[in-house]
Amino acid sequence: MIAEPLYLDHCATTPCDPRVVEDMLPYFTQHYGNTASRDHGFGWLAKEATELAREQVAHLIQANPKQIIFTSGATEAINLALKGLVEANASKGKHIITARTEHTAVLDTCAYLEEKGCSVTYLQTDPQGMISLEELEQAIGKETICIALMYANNETGVIHPVKEIGAIAKKYGISFMCDATQAVGKIPVNVSETHIDLMPFSAHKLYGPKGVGALYIRNNKNILQQLHGGAHERGNRSGTLNTPGIVGFGKAAEICSREMFIEELETLRDKMESELLEQLPGSSINGNSNRLPHVSNILFPGVDSEQLLLTVSQHLALSRGSACSGLVQQPSHVLLAMGLTEEDARNSIRISLGRFTTEKDIIFAVALLSEAVLRVVI
Repeated sequence: MIAEPLYLDHCATTPCDPRVVEDMLPYFTQHYGNTASRDHGFGWLAKEATELAREQVAHLIQANPKQIIFTSGATEAINLALKGLVEANASKGKHIITARTEHTAVLDTCAYLEEKGCSVTYLQTDPQGMISLEELEQAIGKETICIALMYANNETGVIHPVKEIGAIAKKYGISFMCDATQAVGKIPVNVSETHIDLMPFSAHKLYGPKGVGALYIRNNKNILQQLHGGAHERGNRSGTLNTPGIVGFGKAAEICSREMFIEELETLRDKMESELLEQLPGSSINGNSNRLPHVSNILFPGVDSEQLLLTVSQHLALSRGSACSGLVQQPSHVLLAMGLTEEDARNSIRISLGRFTTEKDIIFAVALLSEAVLRVVI
């Protein structure tokens, strides 16, 4: 029996793993000390718990625990990384290179920095969502201080050539900020092998709680804090730490270190895609084959995605794209940057599977979507 509505929007957020919730609960009611309270056991216990979580999160990305800064989420971490890096390197230059397919947290922060005097180069992508490494290298100039390119796209799942991008940044002595919010916990991520200098990510994308994230900072990278009011997080980010959330983040990271289900999810996704494309001729996949194993962005020509999702909403939880694109739904900026027309962008939906998705779920979703698409054809 399928639990309805069936949730297939794991790029937007994931359910907390019950094991994560179990570890968090004592830190709400029993071990509620402030990590900055150094004069009694309540504070010591909270501090010990957050440091264990820091080790668990660091292990997931093959980093040193001292390189992990806890934040309220990936958006704050992105702002801290980009704004902090620009302010710390003002004497070196004010040029950033990014791509038009980045998450709005990066694009909006870059737009803000442009207002403050920075210049930003926005790389185009090909129809498969890939940037050109040659164009990236050509865009680097004397004023360039940062390349800001994501690990994997939040709408299509397309994975960037992160290792090659990192090598280019290292070659020219500039920083590489990589938003890995969609990748961490879903595929193996090794910050050392990829030459990433700054990497934001979030707990709620990997079966942890909302309201907590992290910024990985390579040892030799200097950024200026953006939140003032204390010397928390080694002077990088002020504010009382969210101990229950951080404990949950650590547990979620520890679970992901051994349970990613990459092959299983890829098999389910490929089955879903092949059956949908077979039953609905003319449909196509947006993005190349080098994608996250659980993500599918599908174009159903002539089918308004808003109407389609309303039609299936009692039974399926899907999306038209990013959960952070605002109340007024516009055609996906990611799909438009890939060369889709506004109509095709409006006729596309994102399906993202999760740890608890089963083959029965896929059979159910395919049958329901196929029927709905045929009914909603414009």
